[in-house]
Amino acid sequence: MSARLSVADVFLQFGGITVLESVSFDVEPSTIFGLVGPNGAGKTSLFNCISGHYKPSAGSVSIDGEDVLPRAPSKLAHIGLARTFQHPALQLHSTVLDNVLLGGHCRLTGGALSWALRPPHIVRQERRIRQQAHETLERLDLDWAAGTMAGELPHALHKRVELCRALLSRPKLLLLDEPAAGLSHSEVEDLIAWLRNLRSEFGLTMIVVEHHMGLISAITDRVAVLNQGRKLMEGTAAEAQRDPRVVEAYLGGEAA
Repeated sequence: MSARLSVADVFLQFGGITVLESVSFDVEPSTIFGLVGPNGAGKTSLFNCISGHYKPSAGSVSIDGEDVLPRAPSKLAHIGLARTFQHPALQLHSTVLDNVLLGGHCRLTGGALSWALRPPHIVRQERRIRQQAHETLERLDLDWAAGTMAGELPHALHKRVELCRALLSRPKLLLLDEPAAGLSHSEVEDLIAWLRNLRSEFGLTMIVVEHHMGLISAITDRVAVLNQGRKLMEGTAAEAQRDPRVVEAYLGGEAA
């Protein structure tokens, strides 16, 4: 089975400072892969390389064998990549439904003229995507908020809206940046259940950056531990928690 995502010897430097050094790993289809490590280990920087926001100094990143580095971030949805952020960027003065619908734009065919004239095939596409947006909101228990302005929701629900928006693009690879941050214990339990269901029902491949080790232990098949820009080890979450190098990295660095 070929890797859904392959990261090979990625280096990243800013102003002569090495942020990532020769980081490599593969993520198999329909698996959940965790990226963990102390604060400042390079996890979000690596996410930014995978999602096209940073261009590595060296190395390669490919999805299903296709090099993603030459592509702009806005074009990566067309090859099946979606991402959420640690701090969700929603249109606060738009409804929850309209925010989610933004995730479906990459699936519309035709150009600007077709969208302006709205011929029948475009109207059918829009109706189908709108219906799928409602179904996605219902799946994540947010259908009640479809007509609510996003800015009126508690911040903890912004992450769920952003997840719905990412899912509407119908990704095959989903990057989740600290999805449990700011959530209560019960909300984390709900998140665990949703992510497990998404993987089992859709065969979705996910990479999760997260400090919440309970979530990492509950959902991941494998993890890579980063420390000071290098991959310290790769294995299961249980193996990582027992590894003396990982314990030393956490205790010797900033609190995770």
